[in-house]
Amino acid sequence: MRKFYLIGFALLLLFDTVAQTSFKLTANYAEPLQANIAWLGRVFNSPWIYIAILGYIGSFFTWMSLLKKAPVGPAFAASHLEVVTVMLVSIWIFNEPITLFRLIGAGLIIIGIIFLALAEKNVQQ
Repeated sequence: MRKFYLIGFALLLLFDTVAQTSFKLTANYAEPLQANIAWLGRVFNSPWIYIAILGYIGSFFTWMSLLKKAPVGPAFAASHLEVVTVMLVSIWIFNEPITLFRLIGAGLIIIGIIFLALAEKNVQQ
């Protein structure tokens, strides 16, 4: 069961991170933001929008599979690790700065997930 969770959450993080990153790449490709047909044309001419859609489809099916077996509380919390992975990928792809507050926020997310997992483990015993 543990292997199922590890693989499942790794896939969920991968799909979510790819989707969020692809949306950012689509936004960059389609600039400037305008509420008109030309802007929509730029959005749908970007290959990144289709990768983002595939990422969300992968996330949906992975999440549904995980929810069949995983406790909802820790699973929901762990699904938010994408905030950390997207931050790390954004540093690499978009040259976004890493700040002390971002590091603290990422650390708090990880600590919160660990506490929820430990609490769930204690409840099951």
